Amino acid sequence: MDSRSDTDPRKSAEPAAARAARPRGPRRVLLLHGIWMPGASMAWLGARLKAAGFEPEVFAYAGAAAGPEASVARLAARLDTPCHVLAHSLGGLIVLDALRERPQLPVRRVVCLGTPLCGSAAAGGLARKAWSAAVLGRAAEVLQRGCPPWRGAAEVGLIAGRTPHGLGRFFGRFEGENDGTVAVAETRLPGLRDHTVIDASHSGLLFSAQAARLAEGFFRRGRFGD
Repeated sequence: MDSRSDTDPRKSAEPAAARAARPRGPRRVLLLHGIWMPGASMAWLGARLKAAGFEPEVFAYAGAAAGPEASVARLAARLDTPCHVLAHSLGGLIVLDALRERPQLPVRRVVCLGTPLCGSAAAGGLARKAWSAAVLGRAAEVLQRGCPPWRGAAEVGLIAGRTPHGLGRFFGRFEGENDGTVAVAETRLPGLRDHTVIDASHSGLLFSAQAARLAEGFFRRGRFGD
């Protein structure tokens, strides 16, 4: 018979630490990319979340070609079990549209990265020019209008960037801080649970260790701070 007590630190310390690190609530996280990015663009963030104990899955969609509306039904089918969502740019607009249309979906928390929740001036600039409107495709309307104030059950947090490196600055006039594609002011939607701004460009948010840590914290605690 093993004479060591069940409280022997040699037996319990490591399991206790593992239990403390385990995410509370859903471990599954669905990742959505932006308008012109492939699903693989979310791989780096997915790897960080996996290392933190989550179970990431990528939802790929044809943003400009098929339009957001065509993705909502498919997305809803992937959101039918408890989960969190991490979404970049247009992906954030699509997931909030899905949750608004289907409020019964069991999504606990959503983190948006650089999503123009209040509408995109850069998208408006692209849409006004005949030679560039086609690049937005069927996503033009939702990018320009954004979302109404959030009143859904899911807790939504947004991480905005303030490093102005991106082509969006050539098509939209930004007031104040921006990530080169989306202005920080365009991300401040009423009803958000939390909002923070970091030093990253729009595409740089996908490879930011700080953004990954903040998203992990929000999924665990419902806020970006400690």
